[in-house]
Amino acid sequence: MTVWLVACTGLLLGLVPLGVVIVRRSIVEAVVALELASVLNTLVLLLLAEAYHRPAFMDLAVVLALLSLAGGLVVARMVERWV
Repeated sequence: MTVWLVACTGLLLGLVPLGVVIVRRSIVEAVVALELASVLNTLVLLLLAEAYHRPAFMDLAVVLALLSLAGGLVVARMVERWV
């Protein structure tokens, strides 16, 4: 197991408390936790790309970063209408 995979595992464990926040807190706090989860997922993909020497995973991480930003803006707009 390489250092990259250990770091990836640590970041994945960081998603557990974010899942709890998404389920149990208010909508605004859930949106913030969702955005942080997308950042962690992007970092996990970058670490996996480095660990397995697969440059395609880096492209996937860039696409995920761009789409999660757009998705977060859409969710924030929907929350604005609900609240």
